[in-house]
Amino acid sequence: MPDLPHTAAALRAVVADRTVSAEEVCRQTLERIAALDGRLHAFLHVDADRALDRARALDRLKVPAGPLHGVPIALKDNVITRDMPTTAGSHLLDGHRPLYNATVVDRLERAGAVIVGKTVCDEFAMGSSTEHCAFGPARNPWALDRVPGGSSGGSAVAVAAGLVPIALGSDTGGSIRQPAAFCGIVGLKPTYGRVSRYGLIAFASSLDQIGPLAHSVDDAALVLSVIGGHDPLDATSAAGQPFEAAGGRRDDLRGVRIGVPRALLETGVAADVTAAFDAALGVLTDLGATIVTIDLPHSRFAVPVYYLVATAEASSNLARYDGVRYGVRAAADSLGAMYDRTRSAGFGAEVKRRIMLGTYALSAGYYDAYYRKAQQVRTLIARDFDTAFDAVDLVALPTTPTTAFRFGAHLDDPLSMYVADVFTVSAPLAGLPAVSVPAGLSSEHLPIGLQLVGRAWDEAGLLRAAGAYERRTPWAGRRPRVLDA
Repeated sequence: MPDLPHTAAALRAVVADRTVSAEEVCRQTLERIAALDGRLHAFLHVDADRALDRARALDRLKVPAGPLHGVPIALKDNVITRDMPTTAGSHLLDGHRPLYNATVVDRLERAGAVIVGKTVCDEFAMGSSTEHCAFGPARNPWALDRVPGGSSGGSAVAVAAGLVPIALGSDTGGSIRQPAAFCGIVGLKPTYGRVSRYGLIAFASSLDQIGPLAHSVDDAALVLSVIGGHDPLDATSAAGQPFEAAGGRRDDLRGVRIGVPRALLETGVAADVTAAFDAALGVLTDLGATIVTIDLPHSRFAVPVYYLVATAEASSNLARYDGVRYGVRAAADSLGAMYDRTRSAGFGAEVKRRIMLGTYALSAGYYDAYYRKAQQVRTLIARDFDTAFDAVDLVALPTTPTTAFRFGAHLDDPLSMYVADVFTVSAPLAGLPAVSVPAGLSSEHLPIGLQLVGRAWDEAGLLRAAGAYERRTPWAGRRPRVLDA
């Protein structure tokens, strides 16, 4: 069988017109995973039998099931799937098989998707490299000695290496966009409330959002049109018009004003990243956009604000893992056996660190000084964006200040890893949609990302601009050369 298309839209087309069967697509996907994942470790669990049964069922249908008919997809392992292991990258949930699906899983399957497995993530989505996954990290397909980013690193690797055309991740402070940038693909964080969080294992409930990683902006838009929309099972899911993927392409950006917060870029940005960002602004200008210098004065406080708010919410959310309802591999014969098993397979070091930070910030005597103050500054960060959007349509930033770093580079200095989130944390603090698209390669042949941030609920405008940029540049769909070795 010839090589299959890389994009979900093209793959769906050849399955829908029966050029190839969904089963053939699934088999080729599973073969590629088997051939490459030993080097990459993108997956924690691959369910070949379930995926093939699903594909055969789709082939028996007289009409396509939906816009993702026959398209293989991977899920970050903090998205709950019925009767499929869901561990959130933690020994604490090793062997856990949920009794229900996350809302996004049901919506994907109604659209015809074939779920092939669960991907590596930092434990409970806490990390920027997948080095905090209890079952080992994923590896960047552009350079196997480099991290893929996190916490959705396994999903990014699975897409970048061509194991699947699309994957779902979750973004709390940049966990979709940062690995997308490190792996040279598209990553979309929707507006908070656009996508249901029902069935997403919670890290920080006021920040978490599920979103797609894909080879193209069009694929990201397609997936968002499937998984987005109000969900009565999620109290934070917003009512209103669902996002439609067919919002109309734009090949120019005439009349679009793009703000650049120059003050945030003055220090700490690698020379290759600065050069790629400046080149990207040049492309946007050539497309007709007007580049405007803006001020986001409180975004310089975004990293400490994020790590106070997120750790405080994590400390509350993770209190449920007490060894009674969760935390045992199988039913224990006695309370003593349950206690011993939970104690020997508990939280990892990074999760413990964040729980302790959050508990401290919420404790009596420190709540006002830390958590309340962080929430007040969070409001100021959101107001800065509101003011900026009175003058511009989008905000442009590098996705990350550096390219993918080597394994172990920040493990002994967690603060240095936290500071690397400087360009991604503001959007979730303000509840805004943001997308990372490939913007070039460094002198070491490592991907660099361009980030665009849009107004709340304007994913259509955000993705039209990102798509116009993508079609004008040669970076989308670049193959990691390490896979040719």
